[in-house]
Amino acid sequence: MPADPTLDRLANATLLVPFESHHAPRWVLDGLADGIAGVCLFHNNIGGAEQVTALTRELAAAADAPLVSLDEEGGDVTRIGQSAGSDYPGNAALGAIDDTALTRAVHRALGAELRSLGFTLDLAPAVDVNTVDDNPTIGTRSFGSDAELVARHAAAAVAGLQDHGVAACAKHFPGHGATHQDSHTELPVVDADPELLARRELVPFRSAIAAGARSLLTAHISLPALGTPEPATLAPSIVTGLLRGELGFDGVVISDALEMEGVSNGIGVPEAAVRALVAGCDLLCLGRFVYGDEVAAVRSAIVRAVRDGRLSGERLEEAAGRTQALRRWTRDHQVRTVPTGLDGTAAGLPAADAIGLDGARRAVRVDGIVPPLHDPLVVEFDAPPGIAVGEVPWGLSPWFPGTERVDPASVDIATVLERAVDRDLVVVVRDAHRHAATRRLIGEICRNRPDAVVVEMGLPAWRPECQAHISTYGAARVNGQSAAELLGAASATPVR
Repeated sequence: MPADPTLDRLANATLLVPFESHHAPRWVLDGLADGIAGVCLFHNNIGGAEQVTALTRELAAAADAPLVSLDEEGGDVTRIGQSAGSDYPGNAALGAIDDTALTRAVHRALGAELRSLGFTLDLAPAVDVNTVDDNPTIGTRSFGSDAELVARHAAAAVAGLQDHGVAACAKHFPGHGATHQDSHTELPVVDADPELLARRELVPFRSAIAAGARSLLTAHISLPALGTPEPATLAPSIVTGLLRGELGFDGVVISDALEMEGVSNGIGVPEAAVRALVAGCDLLCLGRFVYGDEVAAVRSAIVRAVRDGRLSGERLEEAAGRTQALRRWTRDHQVRTVPTGLDGTAAGLPAADAIGLDGARRAVRVDGIVPPLHDPLVVEFDAPPGIAVGEVPWGLSPWFPGTERVDPASVDIATVLERAVDRDLVVVVRDAHRHAATRRLIGEICRNRPDAVVVEMGLPAWRPECQAHISTYGAARVNGQSAAELLGAASATPVR
């Protein structure tokens, strides 16, 4: 079919694309010049402050205020902290403290750092109400299980990010907190009727909208009680009817990554893109590995859908208009800050280390008494990271050299106990409630060593009988440091 530059450019205006390296490839720069709305950076694009700032400047110069985005929640889900862990406590820690002024301050510091590095859109905060303990994808990414608590912190986080000209994106609409499956690998089902959804899942989104969130991101979840067996991202009744109509949201609706199995399994990314636009999404997050040729295929599918009458030209123009308005907002809300590193330091603001560590310290909860420790043996029970989290360092080894990381599937508890003879024993776990083998092994250790100290760096939904149980409500670097301080680490500065 003959090319239509106008239609191609409208299709481009709905795309948020990834790329594979520390440098922007030519297809990305040319695409931005030809109307692609923006890019989404992942840890593979970020090698340090100087490098990422140069990269974002190059991207910004390719077009008029393209969206330069990333998935930076702080806490466990971090891109700028991928190499050493985040300088910011995550949502679960902030929810445990329940000080909205702190939540806003943390996100204000995060927003200042992101803007100084050249980012204009953050795919955060997660405002899901985490009502299922074994939720494999939300967990510590949520402020908590109480809708009203999550709502007030959602508003504070949105305001904090946007204080420094970074557009916030509340997610995952209409709520991923009651799922037992991970939408990266399958389509989760949320068994909630309209009444339950209204008093639980939707409460934080209403709050985020009232706080002025510039964008919301959809969830790849099925809600059969609402008559939507398809993913919410592809359901007009959810995106256009519920979000636009009932909640009155007039900002940009962003799809969660379309390469995720929960939305594109069986139909492919190009078809998922078309259906998401039909449903009412404005900006299509394509995912981590959808590069040049695949992006071209998505654009072609959108153009073809307009020509075939499946997607109206008016709907495409509406989506493009909203993404353009978001770009203008980021251009007009610049805050001049000086990048000094991936540590959050910016002109006139406290370092991220200061505000983040303060928050992490305030979040720690101790059940029992932590004794003075002498030559402790620190043993960490490994736990597979969620797909959204990725491979980010966690644990206490930066403060306790010699810390042992063991695999619950193969560890010999007798050997661990033998090495701990005449030494204090500290056991570190992450979301032990989700791993039966870890719970069994920790139970055995504590029966043999009731003086053991257990540090939980995920959700403290399960507690063994032990002398002291420390809950950090997250595994960010500052969460680890706060626990290490309680345990009497020799230095408050981690060994890197």
